[in-house]
Amino acid sequence: MLLSQFTLITGGARSGKSYFAELLAAHAKRPVIYIATAQILDGEMALRVKKHQQQRPSTWQLIEEPRNIRDRLLQLKDEDVVILLDCVTLWLSNLLLAGQSQNDHDLFNSELEPQILDIVKDVAQLAKEIKPQVIFVSNEVGQGIVPEYPLARAYRDLAGRSNQILAHSADQVYMVVAGFPMEIKHSGEKLLASLLKE
Repeated sequence: MLLSQFTLITGGARSGKSYFAELLAAHAKRPVIYIATAQILDGEMALRVKKHQQQRPSTWQLIEEPRNIRDRLLQLKDEDVVILLDCVTLWLSNLLLAGQSQNDHDLFNSELEPQILDIVKDVAQLAKEIKPQVIFVSNEVGQGIVPEYPLARAYRDLAGRSNQILAHSADQVYMVVAGFPMEIKHSGEKLLASLLKE
């Protein structure tokens, strides 16, 4: 199986999406640069990060980058590598919370979403154009109960819209369910095209 230029992998929590992404990255037989977007702010997150580190090959280069993904991709644009970013939804959370603290609002600032979505669009385009093969891992966060608080609802909406932008740009999109990946972009495109013809 050939790895496409830009691959998006999505799924629910503990679906196996990170494991599948790591298998894909290793399969390319090229050096892997792992971009981790997590910020370790408490003991639980530290434990999660440690588990992820233990399952990755020690030869992979690690870059910790919570927010400035565009610049990181530009720095790596000519490298003959695979870039694996895990995960998009933590990156979005970091951008959203940084924007909130700058604006010093308790409620969601409605101007933030378009600003962040513009960043996502730039990153999605860049992921297609640079030399490395790029794999992004994301979460499907909108398949449960509607969040109670405005900021949580804004985050859910932002994640869903961002996943759509990334999926549109990606060459391949996989949804991982119960440990099994399903390629969803090509069949979905065919269905949409048939519906739009009518």
